Amino acid sequence: MSDPLERLTNLLALLLHTREPLTLEQIANALDGQYPDEAAARRGAFERDKVVLRSEGIPVEQTVLRGERAGATAYWIDRAAYELDLHLTAEERHALQVAVATVHLGVAWGEEALWKLGGDGDDDVGAVAAALPSLPALPVLYEANARRAPVTFRYRGEERTLDPYGMLARDGFWYVMGRDHRSGEQRTFRVDRMEGEPVLGAPESFAVPEGFDPARAVPDDPKLLGEGADEAFVRIDAARAPALVRELGAASVRETSPDGSVVVRVPCVNRWAFRSWVLGLLDHAEVIGPPAVRAEVVAWLGAFA
Repeated sequence: MSDPLERLTNLLALLLHTREPLTLEQIANALDGQYPDEAAARRGAFERDKVVLRSEGIPVEQTVLRGERAGATAYWIDRAAYELDLHLTAEERHALQVAVATVHLGVAWGEEALWKLGGDGDDDVGAVAAALPSLPALPVLYEANARRAPVTFRYRGEERTLDPYGMLARDGFWYVMGRDHRSGEQRTFRVDRMEGEPVLGAPESFAVPEGFDPARAVPDDPKLLGEGADEAFVRIDAARAPALVRELGAASVRETSPDGSVVVRVPCVNRWAFRSWVLGLLDHAEVIGPPAVRAEVVAWLGAFA
């Protein structure tokens, strides 16, 4: 079960942005793992959270459903009663979002205050996943994106220049994506891995492609972040095989052995994320190919030893 403050923050975001009232079961499913599995404990934790939100003046509403789910109680937050109307334009609201993200990253009340400003009715905003760090490079990257200026930085020991099309926070990390001048293709970089402070180029140097969506530019799987289209083959022993097949999908299985072990195909474009994933499985996993990827993992583990 998650930290109570994190759970409260996520519950607030979920109830603010839901398009229809949610039952406790739906809330628990949406905030996966943040409420206890046992029904009585889950209800108790939710009731305590509800009391805390209401004590802070947040209008948590409830209603009894009809139809197929007749009798079930569902919850939401009345945005009209909760939000402040400062008559901001879409551009002004976006500027304020950038300012809050830059100055108060990781501070729960800053996010809550921003939610009070509301948003466009069609915004698709999910629950907050984690508090985000404030990084020295963020203000420069925001400016580069706003002014359509290329930005130069060092990344894993190499100098890179990027036309920053957009930025995105995912799983507790900031990413910037755009056209990489070295490859001429779209690339994604994790901001906390930049070395030193980025340097701005000339403004109005590029245009963001029409229809570009930062959310689609960053894969959900961190092992896909990086350059190229590499994949590795990993043998998973019988103890972990069922869980890993559920995680990766049946299509990833390349071989099944009588002892219950499987060989799965795993993306490894992002070598750091791939090695971390393998290491997390301890002696339940063995990288068997391609040879170059196996040798790289062996060398990495050897350096630790």
